[in-house]
Amino acid sequence: MSVLTSPPTSSGPGEKLSRRRGWRAKATGVVLAALALTAGVASPAPAAANPYERGPDPSTSSIEASRGSFATATTSVSRLAVSGFGGGTIYYPTSTTAGTFGAISIAPGFTATQSSISWLGPRLASQGFVVFTIDTLTTSDQPDSRGRQLLSSLDYLTQQSSVRSRIDSSRLGVVGHSMGGGGTLEAARSRPSLQAAIPLTGWNLTKNWSSLRVPTLVVGAQSDAVAPVASHSIPFYTSLSSSLDRAYLELRGASHFAPNSSNTTIAKYTLSWLKRYLDNDTRYDQFLCPIPSTSLTISDYRGNCPHNG
Repeated sequence: MSVLTSPPTSSGPGEKLSRRRGWRAKATGVVLAALALTAGVASPAPAAANPYERGPDPSTSSIEASRGSFATATTSVSRLAVSGFGGGTIYYPTSTTAGTFGAISIAPGFTATQSSISWLGPRLASQGFVVFTIDTLTTSDQPDSRGRQLLSSLDYLTQQSSVRSRIDSSRLGVVGHSMGGGGTLEAARSRPSLQAAIPLTGWNLTKNWSSLRVPTLVVGAQSDAVAPVASHSIPFYTSLSSSLDRAYLELRGASHFAPNSSNTTIAKYTLSWLKRYLDNDTRYDQFLCPIPSTSLTISDYRGNCPHNG
C-alpha cells in the first residue's frame, strides 16, 4: 500500500488548491477501501438454520390439528414383497422441495392389524414425516418379535421402498401400541442409533430398560386394565436412565385402547417428541418444557426438559 504524504508546496495558489483537493480525494478513497476490507473480515457469517426443520412455526392449534401443512399420499406394501414383517402402508409428503424427511414405523398390538393405528399415518405424515404402519407376521407375535419386525420395516423403508429417496436414514423412530409398544422398547434397546421411541399403552414382561439409550416418551392410560400403568408404563419409565431424555404421559380416564382411535393428546405429544428428536427441531421445546401440567386429559406427566446439543 502506498504511503500518503502531505501535498507538496507550490508557488501558484490555483495549482496548490488543485493538488490539495486531489490529495484529499485520494486519502478518502484509501480510508474507505480499508474500512470496507476490515468490515469484510470482521463480520461473521450468520448461523445456519437447522437443516431438518420441516413445516411452519408450530402453535398449539397446529399440533392439535388433524392435518399439518404437507399434502400426503400412500403406498401399500404387500407382505409377499417383504421379509421380516407383514407388510403395511406408507404415508408420505408428496412434496420434496423441503428435502428429505425423518421416518417412523408403527406397530399394532396383540391380535390387531395396522388398521388399529392407521389414523396416526396421515396425521404425522402431513406434519413432515414418512410413516409406515405395519402388519406383523402373525397377530399373536410377542413384543420381542414385534421389536425385530419394527427394525426390519425401517430397513425396508430406507433401503428398498419406493419412497426411500425421500428419507434421511439417520433420523428414524419407532412407535407401537400394546405389545407393539413393548416391541418399541425392544427395538430401541437393540438399535441405539434410533432417534426416538414412543410406546403407547405398552405391554411387556420385561420391566428394566436401563440400558436403553434412545429418547423415549412412555404413554400410559389411567384406566388401563390390560396393561395397568402400575405394572407396565410406570416401571418402563422409571427404569430408564435419569440421564436420558425421557417422559411419562398418562391419559386421564383412558383405557388400554385409547391409541386405536384419533386422540388429540396422543397426537400432539407424539408429534412434538418426534419433531424434537428426529428433526432436532427446538421450536417444539415449548410443548415439552416446562413439563406439561395435569389437565382434563392428562392425569400424570413426568420427565425432563429436552437436553440441548
